[in-house]
Amino acid sequence: MILSRYEKMVARRYLLPGRGEGFIFLVAAISLVAVMLGVAALIVVMSVMNGFRAELFDKIVGLNGHAVVQGYDGRLPGWQDVVRQAKATPGVTSATPLIEQPLLAIHGGRVEAALVRGMTVADIRANPSLKGKVIAGNLNYVETGSGRVAIGSRLAENLGVTVGDTISILNPAGRSTPFGTVPRQLPYEIGAIFEIGVYDYDKAFVVLPMADAQSLLLLGDQVGMVEVKTVDPDRVAAILAPLADKLRNKAVVVDWRQMNASLFEALQVDRVVSFVILSLIILVAVFNILSSLIMLVRAKTRDIAIMRTMGAARASLLRIFLTVGLSIGTAGTAAGLGLGLVILYFRQQMLNGIQFLTGQNIWDPSVRFLTELPSKPDAVEIAVICGMAVLFSFLATLYPAFKAANTDPVEVLRYE
Repeated sequence: MILSRYEKMVARRYLLPGRGEGFIFLVAAISLVAVMLGVAALIVVMSVMNGFRAELFDKIVGLNGHAVVQGYDGRLPGWQDVVRQAKATPGVTSATPLIEQPLLAIHGGRVEAALVRGMTVADIRANPSLKGKVIAGNLNYVETGSGRVAIGSRLAENLGVTVGDTISILNPAGRSTPFGTVPRQLPYEIGAIFEIGVYDYDKAFVVLPMADAQSLLLLGDQVGMVEVKTVDPDRVAAILAPLADKLRNKAVVVDWRQMNASLFEALQVDRVVSFVILSLIILVAVFNILSSLIMLVRAKTRDIAIMRTMGAARASLLRIFLTVGLSIGTAGTAAGLGLGLVILYFRQQMLNGIQFLTGQNIWDPSVRFLTELPSKPDAVEIAVICGMAVLFSFLATLYPAFKAANTDPVEVLRYE
């Protein structure tokens, strides 16, 4: 919007408090703060929701791949052929055998539910969700036949163990004897403790080499599933459709959406609802801009009439009041953007401070899945939020601006 010199001067004068106009200025200042808080709240909430989804996706997919090929009875015979067929499928980047079985971990009289996971030694050391997440010990200690395992940090805390201690893994489905089934219980030394950041994984996972897992579970040369990764996780169903057809009646292909459908759908619904509800804060703020401009127009009716008699055009007055309203909205949006980015940068420290002051565990990993508050700002999303705030401010400015432009100087100055 291009303004002449005198239009800029008048707009600047109307943005500053005049004598007897302190209340109008106060309402305008409250409008600016409201827009700032609304924009900041939207940016923070949407960035945290994006971060929550991204963190969950990276950690869950990092451990489980984009899809798994599972046998109908929990075992996958002929898994070598499945691996070859999967690798030959266009769009598949890797296919690795995997064993996963819920069992019991025992130490010093403590018993905890454990999810035993058998992986190839190469995959244990190269897995992105395990690599760099070791907080004690070393994954290199976990080798075939070494009798060592890697366990999650929460499981280690619950069992009261550390690196070098020995735990027992109990497999209820042991060997059959004349006296019935005898549970199979084997000791393992802890070679590494990891913290992935997903509470459910850290409290249950026990990772050991594939051959050791087969021996513990009496699987022979069989595995439980084959983990598959593709070039595009969003197109995993289409990429693996030919493989699913080949394995029909032998195994089933389950992708990451099916494995975590309820969780990610709930996150998406929560994201949309949060955006709509927090947008109402900005809407309320622009109504404050509307009310402050209406009061300003009423207070400046005489000034407007004089400017009209001196030759000011309607369009000129329209631009002046549009500038005043947009200045408040734009300043509030810019301040909200800055405040939102500051809050995101110090989010964990602020959360820890609030927990310390209130004495409440606001971010409980057992409920939130993740151990820390995540964040992933989206530049496009932030631009949409800022654009929406400015647009609402513009729309709120239209009525008082047209009201000022249509002021009849004859009616106003008749008795002056």
